[in-house]
Amino acid sequence: MTTQTTTAPAATPVQHIPDGLPERIQHFIAGEFVDSVGGETFDVLDPVSNENYVTAAAGQKADIDRAVAAARKAFDDGPWPRMLPRARSRILNTIADIVESRDARLAELESFDSGLPITQALGQAQRAAENFRFFADLIVAQSDDTYKVPGRQLNYVNRKPKGVAGLITPWNTPFMLESWKLAPALASGCTVVLKPAEFTPLSASLWADIFREAGVPDGVFNLVNGLGEEAGDALVKHPDVQLISFTGESSTGRLIFANCAPTLKGMSMELGGKSPAVIFADADLDAALDSTLFGVFSLNGERCTAGSRILVERPVYDEFVERFAARAKNIVVGDPHDPKTEVGALVHPEHFAKVMSYVEIGTSEGRLVAGGGRPEHLPTGNYVQPTVFVDVKPDARIFQEEIFGPVVAITPFDTEDEALELANGVKYGLAAYIWTSNLERAHTFAQAVESGMVWLNSHNVRDLRTPFGGVKASGLGHEGGYRSLDFYSDQQAVHITLGPVHTARFGAHETPAS
Repeated sequence: MTTQTTTAPAATPVQHIPDGLPERIQHFIAGEFVDSVGGETFDVLDPVSNENYVTAAAGQKADIDRAVAAARKAFDDGPWPRMLPRARSRILNTIADIVESRDARLAELESFDSGLPITQALGQAQRAAENFRFFADLIVAQSDDTYKVPGRQLNYVNRKPKGVAGLITPWNTPFMLESWKLAPALASGCTVVLKPAEFTPLSASLWADIFREAGVPDGVFNLVNGLGEEAGDALVKHPDVQLISFTGESSTGRLIFANCAPTLKGMSMELGGKSPAVIFADADLDAALDSTLFGVFSLNGERCTAGSRILVERPVYDEFVERFAARAKNIVVGDPHDPKTEVGALVHPEHFAKVMSYVEIGTSEGRLVAGGGRPEHLPTGNYVQPTVFVDVKPDARIFQEEIFGPVVAITPFDTEDEALELANGVKYGLAAYIWTSNLERAHTFAQAVESGMVWLNSHNVRDLRTPFGGVKASGLGHEGGYRSLDFYSDQQAVHITLGPVHTARFGAHETPAS
């Protein structure tokens, strides 16, 4: 007699609903929580049930006008731009202290709102605090250029905050990415209007109370929720906004670029990516496997720097593919609030549909070796299995286009030249990851690859002092470290004469008598 064993399917996760959710999410303008001038609202869904959990105020041009006016008044008449760096630094450190003290609550809300696994959301909350602490230190330590021409002239740079900064942030790791922009903008003495992503307004709404508790004056920080084509568009076009920092899709970035032109705004844009991870045969394959799996499947694959194209030298290709696929099949997909979960729910049903459309495209462009659909035990919610396509040609859409989900394309190469051609053969140029034990190759390949950032034998471990940004369709400008302070401030050259000035005396000669 043969005995068959059947395993009961795992129970469908039920979304963990945090206590104390607001009844509605409002704007924050001039130190007050307010509704839209016209009463407009939009619904916000949670990514596990795809049910509306809150209604948020939908900002329009009138709401942006109010917020910019408040920021302008705080800049022109308030104390913030005129504080000594040490005074602003103390407030920024207090913000960091508050964020650290509430990291569990922030992570809970971020996980609920975005679908990020709770353990990864906790790390993002802690990174947000570190961003404020970093810029608190930087503005105190900052120095500017001084040049002396002995006996003739002293020349120095006077740094001044630019004015009102418009900050437009994405829905992946929203709280942390908001801190990337808020910390240097406030450190520089600017006042700000933040337009968070409409999919994830919950954690952004926490900034208001954090800043008030830390002592940020009213009007310095303003927040307007809403859709990009309404609130975001009005912010970009507003004549009293001096600069725009945007993180999001490349197509949206092109539109913002055009809309900033009439008012000659400063721009910093961190856009899409399709980053290569290049693995040579002499690489530490165990470390490369760990790193590339984490690099594309952490944060649900919803990260601009994801190594979503893996290029593997042919002598180790078959082994790498076999081991990578086995590990991908073993990744835990489930309730974002469960500490064991490694991949949670994608942020929104619209994005889930986009990612699944690429999975369908990939079935005709590569060989599917892992994933390829919704996990059987998760019949509802925006869940996608970690999906691996191999033998993908460089002209395939899943090789060329940003998917922004837990989907990876793996392609073999035979020579270093071919690897470089594959790595550079897309319109994006944000990040690159190179795995080799050959030191000369590591540096020469890194310098030849078309990307704003390169990691050698590592995943995305960022030093906050270094520039962050991309080339080609991945961005315009760089932020990070002193480059952020440069972006949010004007540098005025002041020249002081130390001795007699020898100037040609135009018009000093007597006119001959006629």
